[in-house]
Amino acid sequence: MKKIDSTVKKETLFIAAFTLIFSAVMELVFLLLGYWSYRVALGNLLGFTAAVLNFFLMGYTVQQAVLLDEEGAKKKIKLSQSLRTLMLIAFAAVGCIFKCFNPIAVLLPLLFPRIAIIFRPLFKQNN
Repeated sequence: MKKIDSTVKKETLFIAAFTLIFSAVMELVFLLLGYWSYRVALGNLLGFTAAVLNFFLMGYTVQQAVLLDEEGAKKKIKLSQSLRTLMLIAFAAVGCIFKCFNPIAVLLPLLFPRIAIIFRPLFKQNN
């Protein structure tokens, strides 16, 4: 495994922090609506892990792909996207099949990184 670029680390930490905040809000909504249980917490943990891991793997793949020629980079990115999609499907399937997880609490955190990416320009520091 090659050294992880500081930009990949920084952006993954941003995504993790944002996802954690939204996960806490989701837990609060479950609590206020009277649907909170340990299943929600476990589902949230599973969904959070999948979402942040997916983003990290994407960033790491891009870091490696920029060192390749154009054709090699395209292949690497495409393979990564396919494998990460399968990984997310596997996480979602585990969350929906096993009764110890709340399926909604597993699936919602998978959307949080996309929301974080939309809001990222608001938190960008001018260097």
